[in-house]
Amino acid sequence: MKSWVESANSATTQFPLNNLPYGVFLDADGAGSPCVAIGDMIVDLAVLEDEGVLDAGGGEAVFDVPFLNEFMDLGSDAWASVRARLIDLLEEGGDDALSGSDDLREACMIAQAEVEMAMPFVVGEYTDFYAGRHHATNVGTMFRGKENALPPNWLHIPIGYNGRASTVVVSGTDFPRPNGQLKGPNDAVPSFGPCKRLDIELEMGAVVGTGNQMGQPVSVAEADAMIFGYVILNDWSARDIQAWEYQPLGPFQAKVFASTISPWVVTKAALEPFRTSTPEREFELLPYLQEPGPMLYNIDLEVALAPEGKDETVISRTNYNEMYYSSAQQLAHHASGGCEMTTGDLLGSGTISGPEKDQRGALLEITWSGAEPITLDSGETRTFLEDGDTVTLRGGAKGDGYTIGFGDCAGTILPAVKFPA
Repeated sequence: MKSWVESANSATTQFPLNNLPYGVFLDADGAGSPCVAIGDMIVDLAVLEDEGVLDAGGGEAVFDVPFLNEFMDLGSDAWASVRARLIDLLEEGGDDALSGSDDLREACMIAQAEVEMAMPFVVGEYTDFYAGRHHATNVGTMFRGKENALPPNWLHIPIGYNGRASTVVVSGTDFPRPNGQLKGPNDAVPSFGPCKRLDIELEMGAVVGTGNQMGQPVSVAEADAMIFGYVILNDWSARDIQAWEYQPLGPFQAKVFASTISPWVVTKAALEPFRTSTPEREFELLPYLQEPGPMLYNIDLEVALAPEGKDETVISRTNYNEMYYSSAQQLAHHASGGCEMTTGDLLGSGTISGPEKDQRGALLEITWSGAEPITLDSGETRTFLEDGDTVTLRGGAKGDGYTIGFGDCAGTILPAVKFPA
């Protein structure tokens, strides 16, 4: 698609007219406003709505709040209608209500470089899954041996745990290294202090747009229709805290200190040309988890690590198509027992790793639990993250001459908070 916004036609942009991802930017007064990205610009949707150029809610304002939840709650018909309207307004030769009005363009179009992005939606609940077979096999091999790498339920059910929505943050948010209980293999009792094995997890996050009623299960097809879009997600992990606490109930403090998402929510409509199928099954899934069609997406992903004051090194490249379970399957399973899913719920895919060492999505795997340090372009080595390190996740679905991108998903590690003596 060609736009009259020239930067949107560049082969290097993440945000061509085909994309139009949704986000929230902060204005000069620090107030948030929903927007879409087009080339190197953003379009303030609240202004378009206020001027009557855009009507998502049938006369009711939905973009006059600093989050996307009210718009997401309208459902798939409204999502499709607004997308079609925005394409018409931004397409070369389309409706000139925006392109033909200097005043309106001045009021609603801002350079991305001039704004700060905020959390795009209010996170209702956050659930993280463990749905990458290469990742699960690698981790299981380290701790249980190759013969027992996958738990017996793994090939039959999307394994997950409920995380903390309160510490899901937008890209660019720095956070301190977590403290917690630690117990080494030769320690008689645990100690308390800063995590020494701080890690990343390269994931995609599915954003629930519309929910279901408590007690009402949904099919995989219905679950797919409930998903508004996708973000890149870094589910930071404190591996040493996790190793001591996770038996018998799974991750707790090791996972609650921060989870970072990209600032832009890319819609299913933008990703539609990139759908692909989940892999062949070793065991046939139960009927409620079977997919009616392709439910994964072909999205290239990479992980870059930059020590403080140094250039970054790309340490991993992989693809979302490596997942064993799709987000639609995860959502259908989540609702199958009667759980009410709500607008703004976030589902983490689980760590995305490919079959090769340079395709792994966590330092735990890349360094094989610290036994095989990696060397960065700066000459420094890493097994796990150090204070001052910045990790940036990036991704994009590559079309013929264009890319559907998500923006950077980045965070920097600050020193741990010191507890009183």
